[in-house]
Amino acid sequence: MEVRIEDSWRRELQPEFDKPYFELLTTFVRHAYQTRRCFPPAGLIFNAFDSCPFDRVKVVIIGQDPYHDVGQAHGLCFSVNDGVAIPPSLQNIYKEIHRDLGTPIPASGNLQRWAEQGVLLLNATLTVEAHKPGSHQGKGWEELTDAAIEALNRKREHIVFMLWGSYAQRKGKFIDRGRHLVLQTSHPSPLSVYRGFDGCGHFSAANKYLVKNGIQPIEW
Repeated sequence: MEVRIEDSWRRELQPEFDKPYFELLTTFVRHAYQTRRCFPPAGLIFNAFDSCPFDRVKVVIIGQDPYHDVGQAHGLCFSVNDGVAIPPSLQNIYKEIHRDLGTPIPASGNLQRWAEQGVLLLNATLTVEAHKPGSHQGKGWEELTDAAIEALNRKREHIVFMLWGSYAQRKGKFIDRGRHLVLQTSHPSPLSVYRGFDGCGHFSAANKYLVKNGIQPIEW
């Protein structure tokens, strides 16, 4: 199946696009977008991949679902469009970056600048119906995003995987800790931020690891 996605990711994921589950997934998503309001906009479903080519990935952050309210989701996990109120989890991420690195807290929740530096902001499920969190789970997206993570794990070296919360940790359990840096803590949501995320130091740790391996650090 021909999929509109960044070329390097097309090469890596083409075997998935040719599998029966992906055809079923495509049929489901096309029908959902035609009959209901879904997010992100159709042209941004693969924004995480389009903004961060396979060979440029330095850091992977794994989310679960796109935001499901109007105007929020644009294909990057934890990120919202400019002008949209910053969600609580991202507020906590910004607070930890400020505590960890001393950088000012941004006024915008748009993380496109991270993606363009090599941060793959990957939701496990890439689409959702408006106001119905989890509505597109179990349809095949998880299999595709597992394949993307596995390709990075197997073919690349010295990537930082940030696994926040039990869902992300389960999804990244197969990552080779000898080839990559895996940083784990609680989810940054208000319900769990105090279980480890607050004070985790992941952003400075990531940059130290990248520099140690001759890789340009991220301007968080």
